[in-house]
Amino acid sequence: SSDVCSSDLEIKTFHDSATWTLSHIAYDAETKDAVIIDPVLDLDTIGWRTHTDSLQLLDAFIAEHGLNVHYILDTHIHADHLSGMQYLKDKYQAKLVINKAITIVQETFKDVFNMASDADGHEFDVLVSDGDTLTAGSLNFKVLHLPGHTPACTGFHIENAVFTGDALFIPDIGTGRCDFPKGSASDLFNSVTTKLYSLPDDTRVFPGHDYPGDHRDLRMETTIGESKADNVDLPASRDKEGYIKFMEDRDKTLPLPRLIYQGVQVNMAAGQLPKAESNGAQYLKIPIYNDK
Repeated sequence: SSDVCSSDLEIKTFHDSATWTLSHIAYDAETKDAVIIDPVLDLDTIGWRTHTDSLQLLDAFIAEHGLNVHYILDTHIHADHLSGMQYLKDKYQAKLVINKAITIVQETFKDVFNMASDADGHEFDVLVSDGDTLTAGSLNFKVLHLPGHTPACTGFHIENAVFTGDALFIPDIGTGRCDFPKGSASDLFNSVTTKLYSLPDDTRVFPGHDYPGDHRDLRMETTIGESKADNVDLPASRDKEGYIKFMEDRDKTLPLPRLIYQGVQVNMAAGQLPKAESNGAQYLKIPIYNDK
């Protein structure tokens, strides 16, 4: 994990090696006001048990620094891990935040899982829109709607830091894929170039994942300037038509995320596991597609 300091703003990042997820705690060192971004509920995919090791790392840090957690922010509906939102809501009485376009995601996927869903986002406490300000005590986050990877992708901008979720990664990883239902390379191009690349070059970028290989160590942050110069998918010099073709060709080669069905059905309900059935057990639904 890493620390960043700007005035009284501090950012602590935690890395979940099982899903390559980066979770962040942004807090004011003086007032102790804090928010948590993209927490992970651990899932054993052999025994199908959840556990809270990753969340307990956050707990220990919160306790050590005496933080007052106001909000849990999900940058989007994750397809590669379960959100730890509910555990943190119960523990800290913090409100759950997502973009109001969550309703598009819920409407899209409720048929996939044959779920009875109102598709109105009621599972979350606060539905935000582009340009909103989210106030957490002394902290003020500007909401940046960043559709393209998913319709509800959102960045949260505070002082000289922006949390970009899966819209923008470390430069050698690029941008999020755009081939999920209601994804759009055209939308993601607009999101990154107009909303993110218009921020000052020295703005620190905290993405939702990193995928280090043998060639380099884990990186937890980059900058807008570095992204504009070196992002492998979308440098500032790439035109929209070129980006769309590049992404559509690349995304065709990618496998589905390992936990897309488990993750989406839990996360679009704000990290709530399915209700127990008559025998007391909870079940995840996995659709099976037969080749004709």
